[in-house]
Amino acid sequence: MKSVQVLTLGCSKNTVDTEHLLAQLPGDRYEVLPEDWEGPVDYLLVNTCGFIGDAKEESVNVLLEQAERRRSGEIGCLLAFGCLSQRYSSELPQLVPEVDGWFGARDLDPVVRALGAVPSEALRTARYFPSDGRAFAYLKISEGCDRRCSYCAIPHIRGAHRSVPIEKIEEEARALAAKGVKELLLIAQDTTYYGLDLYGRRRLADVLRALSEIPEIEWIRIHYSYPEGFPEDVLREMADNPKVCRYMDIPLQHISDRVLSCMHRNVDSAWTRALIERLRRDVPGVVLRTTLIVGHPGEGEEEFQELLDFIKEARFERLGAFRYSEEEGTWGATHLNDEVSEEEKQRRYDALMTLQQDISADFNASRVGSVCHVLVDAVMDGKLIARSEFESPEVDGEIIVSCPEGTDLGSMVGRFVDVRITEALDYDLLGVLI
Repeated sequence: MKSVQVLTLGCSKNTVDTEHLLAQLPGDRYEVLPEDWEGPVDYLLVNTCGFIGDAKEESVNVLLEQAERRRSGEIGCLLAFGCLSQRYSSELPQLVPEVDGWFGARDLDPVVRALGAVPSEALRTARYFPSDGRAFAYLKISEGCDRRCSYCAIPHIRGAHRSVPIEKIEEEARALAAKGVKELLLIAQDTTYYGLDLYGRRRLADVLRALSEIPEIEWIRIHYSYPEGFPEDVLREMADNPKVCRYMDIPLQHISDRVLSCMHRNVDSAWTRALIERLRRDVPGVVLRTTLIVGHPGEGEEEFQELLDFIKEARFERLGAFRYSEEEGTWGATHLNDEVSEEEKQRRYDALMTLQQDISADFNASRVGSVCHVLVDAVMDGKLIARSEFESPEVDGEIIVSCPEGTDLGSMVGRFVDVRITEALDYDLLGVLI
């Protein structure tokens, strides 16, 4: 038996890649160690992220830390793959010579071979899924991106958009359901673009309907939806299909026409506002999550104030933000000047998130006294950690649930229960088991 450990950095799409990779290793020859394992290991792999400056720095630091373990003999073989490895394939071997092999992000077969295994076509949709009671899983429905946002390096890293055939998506989802998964989180660089390359039209709604036919799947959640060309039939599914969560993650990035033009987003402020109005009208009670960028070229004080006013107006229930990071190889790095100082970017980020904190707190307060159907993710300090359809794992708040004395908390993990909300915090909610 050879021991294998993978440290996965970056987004949920990397998590899926890691699970696909580990599923290719025969269980009678390889022992998969958890990420928090700190002892010796035969093969240690780092699934790197190269999206923005902070992520690149984290990946490099992790590689340097593991290189030290490699020198000490604690790691038998150190391998790196993923986005950063794809993007800087010529520079990284000089920076971290202790790494025994460098691989990209577009093909996992070379990594499988480096581990001494043979890639299996029959296992393309298989996933390594730890038996820890977790009942949600990310499901990648496409790879790559055809859009050319001026700030984004993803098309250079992941390549052109490639949809996974619907029958393969369904096959993977059924295998996950057989392992106890009850919630699927659909992810891609752009989920709403799904199907254009394979079928000549957008078919995300068809994916939702196919996955809804799997009896064990109770929730389907959509992430990473590009606003331009938003498919109307997806809204109908969200409004009428009880398995599709009334939750939409739609990264808007900004509202200023000037900044949106610099970003090459192909939408303007009027179109964006009309889309939000349509989402809230056609899917009553929908929770909207968005992501914004502060400090992008073209954003002066006037444009930033316009963004703050927009947040007050739209009142997104969930919101995240990034500070602009100039990425080499992008259109923005070549044609735009990154004139906003890092201190000013931080100031704007802090102001934006402070505003959002109040909006989130107001939304949570409105839920006190209500009854929520929740999925239990874990047990911590004698309480259940759960989520409703309005909270996505790892990016949103949680519902912390108190239970009667004597409740078998461990048996509740991975189950749906009903909870009455008793108290609201800025991002989390407190409740009691019904």
